[in-house]
Order: sequence, then C-alpha cells, then structure tokens
Amino acid sequence: MERLNRKTAPQAKTYTEKIIQFGEGNFLRAFIDWIIWKTNQKTDFNASVVIVQPIDRGMVDMLNEQDCLYHLNLQGLDKGEPVDSVDLIDVVSRGVNPYRDFEEYLKLAEQPQMRFIISNTTEAGIAFDPDCKFTDKPALSYPGKLTQLLYHRYEHFNGDPTKGFIIFPCELIFENGKHLKECIRKYIDLWQLGEGFSEWFENSCGVYSTLVDRIVPGYPRDTAAQLCERVGYQDNLLDKAEIFHLWVIEAPEAVAEEFPAGKAGLNVLFVPSEAPYHERKVTLLNGPHTVLSPVGYLSGLNTVKECCEDPVVGKFVHKVMYEELLPTLNLPENELLQFAGDVMDRFRNPFVKHFVTSIMLNSFPKFRTRDLPGIKTYLERKGELPQGLVFGLAAICTYYKGGKRGEDEIVPADDQKIIDLLKDLWATGDVQAVAKGVLGAGFIWDEDLNGIPGLCGLLSKDLALIQAEGMKKAVETII
Repeated sequence: MERLNRKTAPQAKTYTEKIIQFGEGNFLRAFIDWIIWKTNQKTDFNASVVIVQPIDRGMVDMLNEQDCLYHLNLQGLDKGEPVDSVDLIDVVSRGVNPYRDFEEYLKLAEQPQMRFIISNTTEAGIAFDPDCKFTDKPALSYPGKLTQLLYHRYEHFNGDPTKGFIIFPCELIFENGKHLKECIRKYIDLWQLGEGFSEWFENSCGVYSTLVDRIVPGYPRDTAAQLCERVGYQDNLLDKAEIFHLWVIEAPEAVAEEFPAGKAGLNVLFVPSEAPYHERKVTLLNGPHTVLSPVGYLSGLNTVKECCEDPVVGKFVHKVMYEELLPTLNLPENELLQFAGDVMDRFRNPFVKHFVTSIMLNSFPKFRTRDLPGIKTYLERKGELPQGLVFGLAAICTYYKGGKRGEDEIVPADDQKIIDLLKDLWATGDVQAVAKGVLGAGFIWDEDLNGIPGLCGLLSKDLALIQAEGMKKAVETII
C-alpha cells in the first residue's frame, strides 16, 4: 500500500496560504481544517493553512512526511440516519516548528496574503507568562509567540493598517478572544514595543471570541487498518470525528464576508455575542449529561446511548432536556429545539461508546455550573422546582454513597473534601441530613442552597425514594 503524500495522491489540490494555525492536534484537523476544506469546495475562498507547532514537542514532522495530507472519518447520525464518510483533507500546505527554525516562523508574517490566525493550544495555552522575553526564539507562551509574530508583521509592512490579522482563538475558555487580547496587551507593555505597534494592534487586528463544538475521538486505532484499506493509502494521520459541528464567532458581518464559511452551508455563525450559545451548549449538552449519568449507571446502564434508548431512563433524559432545561434559555425556541434534536442524535451516535462513568468525574462542580442555574431559572419562571434536575442531584448524592452496583465497586472521583462530606452525611443514615448537609456545603456551591424554597424537602424525598425502591423504579415514579 502506498504512503499518502502529494505524489501518490495527485487529486490533492493546492491553495493560497492565508491562514496560520497554532496547533496540529486531532481537534483542529477534524474541525477547523475540515471547515476550511468545505469552504474551499463551496466558495472561492481558495485558502490553505500553515500549521505552527505551539510547543517544543509536537507532530509537525509527521505532517510534513505526508505533505500534510490526511483522511477524516466522520461518523454519526444525521437526522436520525447513520453516516460514515471518509474524505481526503488537502488544505494544510506545510508545518513549521518555531523551536527549530524561528526565522522561518517569523517569515510567515511577511507573506502579504496571510490574513487569519487560528489556535487551539488547550485551555492552559492562553496565559500570560511574565518570564517570556521578546528576544526568546520563540517565547514559550502562545500569546508571547503571537505577539512576536504580530510585531514582525507590523515592522515588515511599516505599520500598514491593511496588513492586520483576523484572529480566532478556539481554546475552550469562555470569552477566549478577550483573554488572548489581554495577554497580548500585557506583552506589548512588558516588552515596551511602543505606542505605534499598540495602536496598530488595536485598530488593524481583530481578536474574536469563539465557541467550538464537535466531539473528536482522534486517531481511530481500532479501525485504522480498515480505513487505510478503504482509502487505498497508508495514512498515519487518520482522524475521526462526529458528524455534528458548530462554530460560533463573535464578530461583525465584515469578518463573515472575509471568512465565508457560513456561505458554504456550514454550521458557522457570526453573532454579536457568543454568550447565549455558550449557555445553550452548557445547558442542553452538558446539563443532561451530568444528571443522566448517575441515573443511568445506577439503573444498570453503561453508555450515554444506552441511557437515551432505555424506555425509562430515556424518558427521564427527554424530560430534563425538553421540559426543564430548554425553557430556561433565551434564544428563539426553534433554534433551541433544533440544537436539542442535534444533541439527542449525538447522544445516540451508534459509532461512539461514551461511558457514563467518565462523565461522572467531579459531578458536584459540574452540576453547579451546568444544572444549578437551570433549577434557579425554572423556579423563577414556573414557580416550582424542576423534578428531573432535583432527582438528578439525588442520583449524584446516591452515587457518592459508594457501595456496589452488581459486582462493580462504586468509586466516586472528586475533590476529597466532597467525598469525605458525603461519606460522613450518609453515615448518619438520615436522608434529610444528607440533603441538608449537601445543600449547605458552601465550599461546593459558594452559597447555602437550603435557602431555595422547597429544595431540601424535594431532595430528601427523592433520596428516600431511591433508597426504598432502587434507581430504576424511582425514575419511573418521577416520569
């Protein structure tokens, strides 16, 4: 079987280098580079990507060995129908390692047609490190490297206001653009790069917050051999992702005109604020995950798909999502229903085994950010507590009691202080003490939830029901 490269795959196209991408990992290749590939197909964007390795040790060499070609396997449900596609992604032109060739890295700033910078350097990547120096080759932090590149462009083009960059950070941080911009400003001050550069950065460059959403399992170890047979090449950079994709970019219409992914029929939205979309994702994707997992696991189920397809737990998931969480959001109902339907397809994806035990790591902090706001808003709007969400909290408390599920030992994973608290509360043998103690744990919630009218009583009732009937029968009672 031939190794994949541009000689053995003459069908691969060549485009104009317009995009600098910090990060060569599975997510960016399965999400951003796929979006650029689709945009090239559907519009006259004609853009290719130069990948910059953001840390000392990376896989740029592997990319260059294959002339930056790779196949992407998309699997999932599209409107309920299974899809399993494989495509050759040809938009990456080359990879650059700034740790080995800093001058080659800086030369990227000299290319007049370079216009966009995209990154995913992990949540820790957008951070200001005061130990970075302007003379480092390169600066260790991503914002430091980026500032070096921006300054070189500013000097090379003599401050030309038309040579600024449009910058899309994709790190999983709310308001990632604002965080990155603040880091760059700090480096401008720390390195004393001058008022002229500072003004050029502020007026000629745009740093825009984004929200990204696609599950990317990455290299498909279990099916790699079959996929290589399927495409007819030895491809060491195979990537795998779900069908669903969403990229929300907080930027004006002028930016959308320059980056025409929305015109390519892709789920790329340019919006005035990413906040409601961030809230929608956390509420309708992560919120149900957090409560379905302990309910499903203690009902004898192991994966998210099994939970959604179970005749009892599936109704619980539907109740929580559609009847309790969805009404707490502020986007148009048709948008919310579309997103909820997409989430259910993702939950039922037959190609992905998403084990509920992995979701149950740190369940209490997750419930605080993902589900507690829904409880409060639902109570405020409906005048009553949402039964399913409160039952979900009771299921988490029950899971943290430990013990066994059949032959399996139940071992909760969370902050030791939380685990110790639940152990002590359950040792009282009093479900009301458990409810009151959990809700009153200020170190979990930063407040005393016993102040929420009726919450302690309903939680106590659910805990007693689960203890008396077992999880599955208890779920039947509330649905």
